[in-house]
Amino acid sequence: METVWNSNMKNMYSSTQNISDLLKLAKKFNCFYLSGLHQGVCKPFIVAGYQVGLIRPDVMKYLIRFPEVFRITGKYVELNPAFRDYKERTTKIADVLQSLRKENEICALKGWRDECFGVTTPYYPESLLEMDRSAMCLFGIRNYGVSVTGYVNHPAKGLCIWLQQRSFTKQTWPGKWDCFVSGGLAVGYGILETTIKEAAEEASVEGELVKKLVPAGCVSFYFESERGLFPNTEYVYDLELPLDFMPQNADGEVENFELLTAEECVQRALTPEFKTTSAPVLLDFLIRRGYINPENEPHYRNLVELLHVPLQSIYTWPSASAFVPVASVATNGDGADMHLAN
Repeated sequence: METVWNSNMKNMYSSTQNISDLLKLAKKFNCFYLSGLHQGVCKPFIVAGYQVGLIRPDVMKYLIRFPEVFRITGKYVELNPAFRDYKERTTKIADVLQSLRKENEICALKGWRDECFGVTTPYYPESLLEMDRSAMCLFGIRNYGVSVTGYVNHPAKGLCIWLQQRSFTKQTWPGKWDCFVSGGLAVGYGILETTIKEAAEEASVEGELVKKLVPAGCVSFYFESERGLFPNTEYVYDLELPLDFMPQNADGEVENFELLTAEECVQRALTPEFKTTSAPVLLDFLIRRGYINPENEPHYRNLVELLHVPLQSIYTWPSASAFVPVASVATNGDGADMHLAN
């Protein structure tokens, strides 16, 4: 694969702060992870004996009103263990969420989606319950999704990437620039199935073209906003598109598409107009294509690590092997590493 050496990339870094703009961006979409997970402030959320999330104090003040559903102790929040199966747990949580939604006080619930995600743990083979995707961030539950990078090898401009502008009516990140195609893993849908569905709905990628999707791994990160906590894992796919391909939206969730050079994509991602939680997918693609490399990114190793945060190692309470990251990434040169503490 041809490596891109672009002198303009060297202009992206701040000499005064000795930190690249790309590392700043990676720290932004990992702001909760690099905070040390607010150790001692957020409490593990336990379902059927397994930790499935983390809950902030601003959410606990609402849950404490439902003692028949949530047991809040000094160390953790537990869904009532008397709820023995998937259906009962789902119903009890849904009743609480609908009650809170009617009060119209919680920011996350104002973006109710009527689409449910499964609540899972690596240590149990089946989903423990499901809840509306808008509420997952209140409990710090892991989200899974798919993202497709649609790209063109342009004969004159080199590597070019299609971006979409999200609809201004979207419940989250309205009007922001985003990856070519993306979507969450809803209950009842598989990974490839979701990718194919979203590609058709968002960009009219169908037929023989969709068969060219190439799975390219995952990115994982831990973001926080006023809405809640977002421990996200995205399954990423690459799709090389014909030069004459013009994406057409079919579900009303996209305002516009734009084909940009790799450098233009980087600059767009560094602006407030780009969806922060989609930046990992773009950076991962540009690293794999060699556009971002150890020669033009002084914090390359840290950047790569922050695209693959080990979320599965965080939700292990009460295991003594659980770790908490120190609240910073060292940035003093190529030898700098992320430091983890037991």
